[in-house]
Amino acid sequence: MRVIVWGINYAPELTGIAPFNTGLCEYLRERGHQIEMVTTFPYYPYWKKISGDKGYLFRTDEIDGVWIHRCWHYVPAQVTTFRRIWHELSFGLTSFVRILALARADVYVIVSPPLILGPLASFVCWIKQRPYVFHVQDLQPDAAVGLGMIKVGWFNALLYRVEAWSYRHAIVVSGISAGMLKAFDRKGVPKRKQLFFPNWIQLHSRNTYIIRSDTERVELGFRFREKFKIPEEVFLATYSGNLGRKQSLGTLVEAAALLFRTTACSQSLDMGLGDAADRASARPILILIIGDGVIRSQLEDRIAELQLLNVRMLPILVDRDYHGMLAASDVGLILQAAGTGQYFFPSKLLSLLSARVPIVSGADFDSELAKAIEDGKFGVNVPSENPGALAAALANLADNPEKLREMGQNTGWVDKFPGDKVLAEFERKLVEVTLGPEPP
Repeated sequence: MRVIVWGINYAPELTGIAPFNTGLCEYLRERGHQIEMVTTFPYYPYWKKISGDKGYLFRTDEIDGVWIHRCWHYVPAQVTTFRRIWHELSFGLTSFVRILALARADVYVIVSPPLILGPLASFVCWIKQRPYVFHVQDLQPDAAVGLGMIKVGWFNALLYRVEAWSYRHAIVVSGISAGMLKAFDRKGVPKRKQLFFPNWIQLHSRNTYIIRSDTERVELGFRFREKFKIPEEVFLATYSGNLGRKQSLGTLVEAAALLFRTTACSQSLDMGLGDAADRASARPILILIIGDGVIRSQLEDRIAELQLLNVRMLPILVDRDYHGMLAASDVGLILQAAGTGQYFFPSKLLSLLSARVPIVSGADFDSELAKAIEDGKFGVNVPSENPGALAAALANLADNPEKLREMGQNTGWVDKFPGDKVLAEFERKLVEVTLGPEPP
């Protein structure tokens, strides 16, 4: 079977959608299918192209047996709503030209966002006379309205028309969460076209180091703390990933400010807190914000303005440092902007839970993330964009090792998303829409 996957993110990008696009292509290749990827030059989450990629309109690379057709697109230095629209539209136009020139595939897999790929794919597949599967990682129009990036009006209505067109002409519409499937119901997608295709525990990781035992995990955590000068007695809460608007990381900095004023003094951290009378926790708490994105400089400025010594920012980590961070963390942090939790599901949850790290989240109580935490009992969720509640949750867990241990034991919830099983089911669906269902 010849498959072309069409999406804006791919390796060597390490965060967001890219690892799942990469994992899907590599799995299908290993299964003996002919796989090609139509994508951009790497830019995420830095919002900056590698210097060696500048000046190319098209280029074809090969990574682990997958042919990667890279297409020029506009990458704004400062991301605004208008510039983001042009960013996605530019990729849509150049990749549309490139994909028309490629030999016909048996089936096309379109990964959204960008939403614009939907109508472009319908036109390509009409010309090629082949079907496409529309895989939704993010309900983009709903999320844009929820974040206040666009106002309700003609442009919002246009986005929903583009979305409806994309769903109507696809042979299958897949989503990564149960909430997305309910949204498909509301949007008129027939049940027979819907497919639950969740993100999965990665079979292969660009962060290639593999932890092979609990002893090695402890050693990695110790080495990480030693390298970054984090004392063993410090309660370590980490956020790792994209630093964007929908992650609501300003809430995390404000929570850190509350903890900075109320956490007990620690000479080893040089927090300079004095003898705070209203201590929230007897154990010092350090927050690491790891990654890059459009609001990184804003976060750095706010941390400097508040003179916070209990927050550190690090670049994206790979290999042993990344796994050392997971091993050293007491809790992993996931935050979502208010009003957006129903429209996307954070992929970082899977990597944290697979490393047996408990979760502290700030998300709407009707979000997919909050429902997962309630179901799995592997973490604590507080209201979105509420620094006080977030600070109180961290302080409580810092002084409650039994609760932390109990949540850690429940992280096995993630084992319901094994990569081989999830990807095998999706492969079966691709074969079915291409060749027809298997006979009884």
